[in-house]
Amino acid sequence: MIPRILQNTIEQKLGERKALIILGARQTGKTTLIKAISNKLDQVLLLNADEPDVQALFENSSSSRLKSFFAGYKTIIIDEAQRLKDVGLKFKLIIDQISEVQLIATGSSAFELANQTNEPLTGRKWEFQLYPLSFKELVNYQNLIEERRLLHHRLVFGSYPEIITSNGNEKELLKQLTDSYLYKDILMWERIKKPEKLLKLMQALAFQLGNEVSYNELGQMIGLDNQTVEKYIQLLEKTFVIFRLGAFSRNLRKELKKSRKIYFFDNGIRNALIANFNIAELRSDIGALWENYLISERIKFLHYHQIWANYWFWRTQDQQEIDYLEERDGKIYAWEFKWSPRAKVRLSKTFSKAYPNHEFKVITPENYDSFLM
Repeated sequence: MIPRILQNTIEQKLGERKALIILGARQTGKTTLIKAISNKLDQVLLLNADEPDVQALFENSSSSRLKSFFAGYKTIIIDEAQRLKDVGLKFKLIIDQISEVQLIATGSSAFELANQTNEPLTGRKWEFQLYPLSFKELVNYQNLIEERRLLHHRLVFGSYPEIITSNGNEKELLKQLTDSYLYKDILMWERIKKPEKLLKLMQALAFQLGNEVSYNELGQMIGLDNQTVEKYIQLLEKTFVIFRLGAFSRNLRKELKKSRKIYFFDNGIRNALIANFNIAELRSDIGALWENYLISERIKFLHYHQIWANYWFWRTQDQQEIDYLEERDGKIYAWEFKWSPRAKVRLSKTFSKAYPNHEFKVITPENYDSFLM
């Protein structure tokens, strides 16, 4: 097993009489993570909510019945918890009535599990998100030199655990994920009547990687109205396939205010959607891949290390732009991403004058480890 940063964070929360909810896309390693945690604990009951008898256990369950079933256990772990009906209310019952039990649950469908647990578990849960393997986790697993050597591979095939550990089968495994498995939750819970439209939307987003997106243009391209496009994008976000990056705007009239870019949490998923696994050296989209990789890895870093920051891109109507901004503790940090270490970059004077309290750096393959660690 490749150790996950989140494991230590979760273990520190054990015993606080709150549910520990682990969310994430399918195949990011949630089951492996909870098994690693359970191996360090005594008197653990591990349940898989995909199993019909586990689902039946929680149907119409009273606190006394659950107490009887959980007797003798200190920790109850429920994998794929979104399969349970009224899961939030059931968890509330366990936390309130069986306080001596530590509850841990995973869910691959964020919108279903989170929506059912938000209100019932207010003040009763810690929630965590597990991503595909991060740069720092891979560095910790092997070493920095080896991980830097694999940068071209990561840009093309991404960092899903099975991709990392199954050298030589990357294309086949990524095809399985993108054929339907990755967004199976959307098809199941939302009962989408035209799944081919969802796939076309994902492919359109993949081709527009790094560019500002228009819901209207996307809708015209694939034959959907604006509202449906936005709904599908929100669902893809909630199942951890993509994420949106908004435009930063504070002081200037010419700043773009309502624009957004859309990135993928994993480069391999993006490349599989457009069936392009060409090596990095031959790719015309290497700049977009580099940008997607750095921003997605940076978000993992912020999340895992509990660094509270807002993040955006910046652009004006006259095409001045900065790839990525963060605001932390009242200060703005700006980065420009260049695949070529020899690329010349000048920070916009317009930006510098409007936001004097800032730091600016250019990130290339020569120094990217400092940005991600």
